[in-house]
Amino acid sequence: MDKKPFKSLLGKQVVTKEGKKLGMIKDITFEARTGELIHIVLKDLTTYTANLSLERTADKEALVPYNAIIAVGDFVVASEEDLL
Repeated sequence: MDKKPFKSLLGKQVVTKEGKKLGMIKDITFEARTGELIHIVLKDLTTYTANLSLERTADKEALVPYNAIIAVGDFVVASEEDLL
């Protein structure tokens, strides 16, 4: 993937490659020591996302593993197989 500034990802819609909407990017978590990206934090969750067994923050926001992200453009695309 091409490098993208953090701010350019905030507020982007996250969808599965099948086109199901998951929510909007609120934040990204990373390992401070290595800089490895860990999760994308989603806000404005859809009903579909609520039924997935994703990790949640204390505020009930969904955590999408960064390794599930397969493309970044107008939308951020996640592999649904990696979310189940």
